[in-house]
Amino acid sequence: MNAGGHFQFKAIAYTGLAAGPRLIVSGAVHGNETCGTQAILRLADEIDRGALHIRAGALTLVPVANPLAYTRDQRAGERNLNRDLFPRAAPQNFEDHVANWLCPLLARHDVLLDLHSFSARGEPFVMVGPRDNAGALEPFAHAAQERALARRLGVRRFVDGWLATYAQGVEHRLGSGSRAELAQTLRYGVGTTEYMRSSGGYALTLECGQHQDPAAPEVAYRAILNTLAHLGLIDAPDPAPVPVREMEALSMVSVTDKADARDTFSRAWSSFDPVARGELIGTRADGSAVTADFDGRILFPDSSAVAGGEWFYLTRPNLDFEAVSA
Repeated sequence: MNAGGHFQFKAIAYTGLAAGPRLIVSGAVHGNETCGTQAILRLADEIDRGALHIRAGALTLVPVANPLAYTRDQRAGERNLNRDLFPRAAPQNFEDHVANWLCPLLARHDVLLDLHSFSARGEPFVMVGPRDNAGALEPFAHAAQERALARRLGVRRFVDGWLATYAQGVEHRLGSGSRAELAQTLRYGVGTTEYMRSSGGYALTLECGQHQDPAAPEVAYRAILNTLAHLGLIDAPDPAPVPVREMEALSMVSVTDKADARDTFSRAWSSFDPVARGELIGTRADGSAVTADFDGRILFPDSSAVAGGEWFYLTRPNLDFEAVSA
């Protein structure tokens, strides 16, 4: 914890004269993902100069959610902030202290836009939450509003199913483990958006492009403006949603763990590469083949995963995304 002892946390708040929703926009939850930081600081400068005006509701900007990781230009400071994100009575590391500040801040808002980037080349995409449900894992009541906003961020690819698929992987990993052990392990799947939904709001993670892509900050900036307009915080027309014919909606449906550190991929996979049923994805250390169970796309392939950790996810088309989107 000493490594982060000299840091402080910063949020920039604006409140309009008229009533409206409370929006929070965050950047650098992972310290080497700086496109959101750049976009947030650009927006704050425009508001401060009078070029943009918050007319209704409230806007909170968090340009750097994890200052230790940001200063080090690395994904995490002492652990991944976007996992197991809960307040801690006895913080054990720097990210625990971030959580003690960030979680109450999230809970005071209605909507979260969390801006990220990724390591491999690829097209920007948005991660959305579950359909409305009263289940124990991730109860939710704002799917229509969340997906309507997702369709106005300026991207055409949508992915859902993160926590449910993660939970399936945990249950498979634990086998006959106790329910208490399962519940504790499932907490690790909770990040900013999951915590926001658990607090009664709704949230989106926008992956704006590759870390160093010069277009990524513009993707982030445009998404913030579109969100402000859609929610009525600024005097601007509601952006048109991405047309259905241009959408690619995917659901995460399975996760495969790395069984041995010597397990290897058949090639250098990137997120959203297509896979065909029966196609070779990798080979286990014992020589057995790992193949795709269905036609779909691979997501988050991690060649550096540790034994017992998540190796890759598979997605398939989500045919009812439009029906849940207002």
